[in-house]
Amino acid sequence: MKWSEEVRDGAIVASPKGKIDESTALGFGTDLEGAVASAAEASIKLVVDCAGIDYMSSRGLRALTLAKRKADGAGVKIILAAPNQIVREILAISRYDKLFGVTETVDAALAA
Repeated sequence: MKWSEEVRDGAIVASPKGKIDESTALGFGTDLEGAVASAAEASIKLVVDCAGIDYMSSRGLRALTLAKRKADGAGVKIILAAPNQIVREILAISRYDKLFGVTETVDAALAA
């Protein structure tokens, strides 16, 4: 899994790429929590561009849960943007689409 992030339109846009499974979830969680901390420091929201995520296991969902707890405590809003059909189904089955804002595009997330 690869991770990149940038500040765009008053938000941090994080772009993980690859599979988030047992072998990559720890790194994903660490990167995600670092992005939450950066967003909290700058008092801006965090957009996770999910377009590059091929698959997410329960370990990836757990990393999202831990990041959300940290974000809620710091007053940071996390929005998941542009998930592909597989990731969208995983989010729906796990009801994470109810915990997080989910948008069709990064631009829609930035506008939210």
